[in-house]
Amino acid sequence: MATTYDYDDAPTRHDEQTGPNGYDPNFVPDSVKSFVTHLYRHIREKNVYEIYEMYETSFQTLSDRFFKDSPWPSVDAVANYVDNDHVFCLLYREMWFRHLYARLSPTLKQRIDSWDNYCSLFQVVLHGVVNMQLPNQWLWDMVDEFVYQFQSFCQYRAKMKNKTEQEIALLRQFDQAWNVYGVLNFLQALGEKSMIIQILEREKEGLEQFTATDGYDYSGGSNVLKVLGYFSTVGLLRVHCLLGDYHTGLKCLLPIDISQHGVYATVIGSHISTIYHYGFANLMLRRYVDAIREFNKILLYIYKTKQYHQKSSQYEQILKKNEQMYALLAICLSLCPQVKLVDETVNAQLREKYGEKMARMQRYDDEAFAIYDELFSYACPKFITPSAPSFEEPLVNYNQDAYRLQLKLFLYEVKQQQLLSGVRTFLKVYSAISVGKLANYMEVDEPTLRTILMSYKHKTHAVDSEGKIISNADVDFYIDDDMIHVVDTKPVRRYGDYFLRQIVKLEGVINDMDRIKLE
Repeated sequence: MATTYDYDDAPTRHDEQTGPNGYDPNFVPDSVKSFVTHLYRHIREKNVYEIYEMYETSFQTLSDRFFKDSPWPSVDAVANYVDNDHVFCLLYREMWFRHLYARLSPTLKQRIDSWDNYCSLFQVVLHGVVNMQLPNQWLWDMVDEFVYQFQSFCQYRAKMKNKTEQEIALLRQFDQAWNVYGVLNFLQALGEKSMIIQILEREKEGLEQFTATDGYDYSGGSNVLKVLGYFSTVGLLRVHCLLGDYHTGLKCLLPIDISQHGVYATVIGSHISTIYHYGFANLMLRRYVDAIREFNKILLYIYKTKQYHQKSSQYEQILKKNEQMYALLAICLSLCPQVKLVDETVNAQLREKYGEKMARMQRYDDEAFAIYDELFSYACPKFITPSAPSFEEPLVNYNQDAYRLQLKLFLYEVKQQQLLSGVRTFLKVYSAISVGKLANYMEVDEPTLRTILMSYKHKTHAVDSEGKIISNADVDFYIDDDMIHVVDTKPVRRYGDYFLRQIVKLEGVINDMDRIKLE
């Protein structure tokens, strides 16, 4: 059982906490002294369970009570309580900056200092001897926050219009801070140094127990480098999605088999981020079936388990990503009507949220086009332009440029799909029809119809990660001489879910009957 730490004996008067002039970085409440002392001891003892409790619960409790609108005490103020341990101080600063980003608005100097801290921390992990066991939740949060702060810096830097001369001077001076190559290099280096790809390959051959132990090392070693390397593959996927390079992003995720339970699924934030970015990348590459399958699985998982995360600090983020993935699923099913791939529970939720909009999206008119625009804008990642601004030109904001480009490409694809809507409608009605007859119905000549049919084939097929051509078509066909033959693609009916629900209902009725006392 986890130790319960009592923080109620700490001073509570505002002047005692913050000093006479507001926030005092050198003032350390007794409860914070107790927190860092215990956390330091548990890290040295490799007591993962206690570390997790303090990291996930105690840190949030103290933040809510003492530091709602101010940073935590500076690392210099707490260093004496942890023997000036260099690695612990880097970890404390990582939490310090994360709290600052979550509760306050960081200055440019603080953004740069956070970058320096991540550089120092990752350099220690990559080139030093780190003999620690840390919870997967904390290690995931490091990678997740690292990518988030990179994204936040790019958005901040791109808003040049209202920058002060001092801020511009700092941007010029620290032009390597949050450089895209530096971010990618750190994530790539963590993956390579941890040898996580080789570990996962050996695990498939039964020579490793990485997933079975959730990445922890029960032989007295450290899990930090291995698990950071593992999560860095998800971080790379996310960064490449933010850059609009979906193919490379999916390639980075290849070592992780998301069709199987893995370490990525042991942390709810990691699980959701992995599938969200995987699904979005597949959507943009027209691999709609893959996107639908994974969105369906994660949405069903969230539906069944979200009540267990209500007290988590990430609960609001879970709900937001849940809503965004329903919007992306609505887009996928509108472009590729493979409803048979969606569980009935998820489908019911989807119809409740977007049923009316999905019906209008099938019409392929200007109103439908506007709905695609709306759903994409709501559900897409916050795309970034990673390049530094040109300080010589008139200063302009360019933080929306990457988003507008991705939106333009997506809507261009939707427009092309709109032109093919008539083909799908007719193919659903006929099992065989002559080219001439279909051309007559569609009011085009035969050469134009053959071009449209070729376009339909092209748009309903995509290239998967292995270079194979896969079909997304709900209605397929082939042409023999001048006859179009529609391939029967009736979905296989799934009776299992239906019988399971009826069994549960029957058990409920039997239990109710057992409670009734017969006279």
